[in-house]
Amino acid sequence: MLFFNSMIFGSLMAISSFSWFSMWMGLEINLLSIIPLMNSTKNLYPSEASIKYFITQAIASSIVLVAIITNLSVLEFISHDFNIYLDMIMNSGFLMKMGAAPFHFWFPEIMEGLDWNMSLIMLTWQKIAPMIILLNNLNINLFILTIIILSTMISGVQGLNQISMRKILAYSSINHIGWMLSSMLFSSTIWIMYFLVYSIISINLVLIFKSLNIFFLKQLFNSLNHLKLLKFIFMLNFLSLGGLPPFLGFMPKWLTINFMIQNNLFLIAALLIVFTLLTLMFYLRASSNSMMLYSIENMSNMFNINNNIIVLNSITLMSLLMCSFLVNF
Repeated sequence: MLFFNSMIFGSLMAISSFSWFSMWMGLEINLLSIIPLMNSTKNLYPSEASIKYFITQAIASSIVLVAIITNLSVLEFISHDFNIYLDMIMNSGFLMKMGAAPFHFWFPEIMEGLDWNMSLIMLTWQKIAPMIILLNNLNINLFILTIIILSTMISGVQGLNQISMRKILAYSSINHIGWMLSSMLFSSTIWIMYFLVYSIISINLVLIFKSLNIFFLKQLFNSLNHLKLLKFIFMLNFLSLGGLPPFLGFMPKWLTINFMIQNNLFLIAALLIVFTLLTLMFYLRASSNSMMLYSIENMSNMFNINNNIIVLNSITLMSLLMCSFLVNF
């Protein structure tokens, strides 16, 4: 509990600080707190994942610190063009911390070695601090647009042949990072809405996987065969994660595309949509079994489901009403 509280404190310190140095300290407190949480189980894989995570985050922190020191020490003597390169280096460190492509190489491998509780923290909470810092230091330029396109493209291509649910969620997260970076360029409100929707859907899916002890696609197919309601809930959330209308996950993507078109970024919007179709392919592959009902399924286990799953999914079921309200508004 101590490490969990200090992890939250580190993130809050990073996003509420007024100086670059205290922001960096907050990120380091967060990093040093989450490592013991990863090692809480007596298993080889979490220990390996924690070492990999520490090394990659330490490299990212070093990049950020070098950029900060250089910027503060020679700010009066550098040209505007060099200052742009410094911002690019600093942003690269933050992008590496959150796992955006092409700095994503560590993220799926670390996710594979974690349990579902830590996986959920990696998918949601650990992205908040770097994203909010980026939000205050982000401009529309070729570097950020390239990161956005690479995040959506690489996640779609590399996620196609995955059979591990943790890796599928990791590549899905990389894809959503591209979309969230796009929303951050235009409106912090849209980014907050996108992140909340993504977090709700991720919590729903992790609760299902944790309750049934599912880690691979084959386990998913076998476990859901006798649970009709849970099968429907899983399909609802997985297609929503892919941004398929009229589910909840479509709403923030729709608003992001709307802002991009208003700012004449037609090509970027088109590329985001096309590359997201790749991720939708493995969403459909995973949920195709959930769309079919078999005679061996019975009704006795239909309502033997955790109440938290049902309550959280009631939010997802309200998506049509929310979308229609936004259209009228």
